[in-house]
Amino acid sequence: MGSTDLQQPHWAGILLSASLLTVWSLPAAAQLSRGASLLKTIQKPLAKPTISVSQGTAIEQREMVTFYCDTKDVNITIHWVSNSLPLVFHERTWLSTDRKNLTILTVQREDAGTYQCEVWGVLQAQSSDPTFLAVSYGPDPVKIKLKSGVANREAVEVIEGSNATFSVETQSHPRPTYLWFLPNDSLPIGSLFHTTSTLTIHAMSREHEGTYRCLVSNSATNLSRMGVLNVRVLERLTKPCITPSNLSPVENTSLVALTCQTTHKQVGAQWFLGGQLLQPSEHLVLSADNRTLTIHSLWRDDAGPYECEIWNWGCRARSDPLWLNISYGPDRVDITRGSASQVVNIIKAELNSSLTLQCRADSQPDAEFHWTSAHSTTVCTGEQLIIEALTWEHHGIYNCMAFNSLTHLARSTSVLIRVIGPQSSLSAGAIAGIAIGILAVIALVTGLGCFLYIRNATGSSREAAEDSIHEAVTTISEKDQPAEPGCSWPIYANVPDSQGQVQLKKILPLDPPEQFYEKESPSAMPERYSDGPRKPSPKLALHPLVPALPRENTESNYEVLVNPEHNIYCQMNSST
Repeated sequence: MGSTDLQQPHWAGILLSASLLTVWSLPAAAQLSRGASLLKTIQKPLAKPTISVSQGTAIEQREMVTFYCDTKDVNITIHWVSNSLPLVFHERTWLSTDRKNLTILTVQREDAGTYQCEVWGVLQAQSSDPTFLAVSYGPDPVKIKLKSGVANREAVEVIEGSNATFSVETQSHPRPTYLWFLPNDSLPIGSLFHTTSTLTIHAMSREHEGTYRCLVSNSATNLSRMGVLNVRVLERLTKPCITPSNLSPVENTSLVALTCQTTHKQVGAQWFLGGQLLQPSEHLVLSADNRTLTIHSLWRDDAGPYECEIWNWGCRARSDPLWLNISYGPDRVDITRGSASQVVNIIKAELNSSLTLQCRADSQPDAEFHWTSAHSTTVCTGEQLIIEALTWEHHGIYNCMAFNSLTHLARSTSVLIRVIGPQSSLSAGAIAGIAIGILAVIALVTGLGCFLYIRNATGSSREAAEDSIHEAVTTISEKDQPAEPGCSWPIYANVPDSQGQVQLKKILPLDPPEQFYEKESPSAMPERYSDGPRKPSPKLALHPLVPALPRENTESNYEVLVNPEHNIYCQMNSST
């Protein structure tokens, strides 16, 4: 009774609630009754389920695995969890009706991991401990990689002298074993490499070239696979050189072929122009192997520099720059005054000043310069023409010719020089001619004067001799013949005395001598002269003391009668 009484208020409350729910809402009343049943169930906690597996390790694609969830609870729901995530069911999985059995029909490597089952009750759940499933698989196809090499078609290339590290890439569980085989060797390298997926060879050489193999084995799956790699060892590249087909090309007339010379094989080649990768064109043509570059219609801008580069995947070598010595020109020829840059056609320069002309032309090699002028046949060479002191003769046109000995081309230009200074009616040549003429006239007059002087001196000697003879005749006939009127101007002559001194003697004019008379002594001379006029005396007979002389030898006799020394005579003055 007591227990009933104690429980009565509880059930009374429930019935009251039920009646109220019936009055107000039938669904609410139903929920209330269900809640009352859940309350009774919650009172018993759920037990922890356990999980079992048919086998903890399975071989991929060979075996089937079944998981079983064991629980004593009823009115529960079982859920499966894989790797802490709700299990996703697919065609390879099967679940029993009560959801306690989970079967993986064909195990795959992705099925490996932890599995759990969960028991869900009303407002509570329980999860089993995880169970691990291991899946053995592999090895998958083996791939050998060479870290320091580069694949080239069917082989991997390494540079001679470098270190090579081989590694195997494959998927396998559990971890496989590795056996390495060197080129041309059927035996493995050794037990040291049985569990190592890498192989390192230091300082690769040509002897290391060949096929490398690695055998990968899985003891769990009893599977083995072989990896193969062909290795080619490349020489370390050395610098190539460029060889031109023409060492002295000429602009617009030459074709030049540049060849990239190298001893290496199986290398690529490419060209650089001015440090930039060369782009082929109709003007710049490359051969099929890029080893030869042909330059058509050569122009001065094609001088370079050209570089040839050979390469493989791990090494490059570039040649020294090559410049082409292209001959061209001469181009336009210009004349400047001195070092000035302005081109001139006419130059005005002061008389007696210096003048420097500069001839310029763009040419390779440097042009040879030749200067000529219209008023001279002289040819001057060199870039400069220097005139130290300008004269009137320098006035005129000057021509400069530039010549290139390799292109065999020549160009020329000219300049007009105008000499400015004091004007003169006569040119320098005329003045020089006049001066020479004056000197010639002076020389002629001097010579003529000397001749006349000598002639006059000789004539005076003759007159003195004639006077002496004439005086002798006059002395004989002077007393008998009277003087006649005549020249009132006395004539004097220098006659030597017996002591060799010169005495001034007054003589009278005579007719041309036809006879010679005896020479008298000087003591009788004063008596024969008179101051008054006289008549010419008649022809007299020869004096018996004077010998007769031939007429054709008169000049010689005159010279005998007088002193032949000219320095004893003085100049005759008609005024005395």
